[in-house]
Amino acid sequence: MSEQDSPSGGSAVLNTGVAHNARVWNYWIGGKDNYQVDQEVGEQVAAMFPVIRDVARADRAFLGRAVRHLTAECGMRQFMDIGTGLPTLDNTHEIAQRIAPDARIVYVDNDPTVLVHARALLRSTPEGATDYIDADAHDPETIIREAAATLDFGRPVAVMMLGILNFVLDTARAQDIVRRIMAAVPSGSHLVLTHPTTDAGLGGEGNVAAMKFWNDNATPPITARSREEVTAFFDGLDLITPGIVSCSQWRSDSTAEVLPQFGAVAVKP
Repeated sequence: MSEQDSPSGGSAVLNTGVAHNARVWNYWIGGKDNYQVDQEVGEQVAAMFPVIRDVARADRAFLGRAVRHLTAECGMRQFMDIGTGLPTLDNTHEIAQRIAPDARIVYVDNDPTVLVHARALLRSTPEGATDYIDADAHDPETIIREAAATLDFGRPVAVMMLGILNFVLDTARAQDIVRRIMAAVPSGSHLVLTHPTTDAGLGGEGNVAAMKFWNDNATPPITARSREEVTAFFDGLDLITPGIVSCSQWRSDSTAEVLPQFGAVAVKP
């Protein structure tokens, strides 16, 4: 979901001549929903920044751990996954409903390729529900309004924003999007977030050249943020242990490799 993709909130037009994040990400994690241009750009980025495939897989694994924790240990039964990406193994609803069959999940994306495959995200248990909203992250009001058809905003909601705010280039605007969405959910709701960084402590220096190449050759444009900037997304929320860490190390094996992608979960008091 880029600042250029869909100012009106609807789907962007499918363009198979330019590499797109959803498809390149799919390629990096071993999926088949991508085109030659996505593979070529994906290979070039990986040559410049070899850990990118590990980052993609770690981000996906973080999603699984976070959803399992929220469902099994925090009793969450409602999830709003913004910036869904292409369906793959163990999507949010599959993980949550495996633990709690009555869980309700709303997916949000505005990529036309994701929309084509959205039916794979709608295979809910009989006890629960799933829905897909074709909307842009820059339009939180539309997201909240349409999600209310499936989710009860009088009860806690887990808001998932994995690898999406990095496509909102203006940091103040990205922070405002988070504030507006979290203002719409009640106490006990959670924010689940991952974000790339150039932080040297996480080995992020290689992101600089790789992101420049990406922005010159693919869409949507992307940015990395510092720990301080990522921390600001959680203003007014209480971070869950271990706080803001490499997503690969959030509640995982202590031997997990440090990767330049922050991950964190916080609760709204």
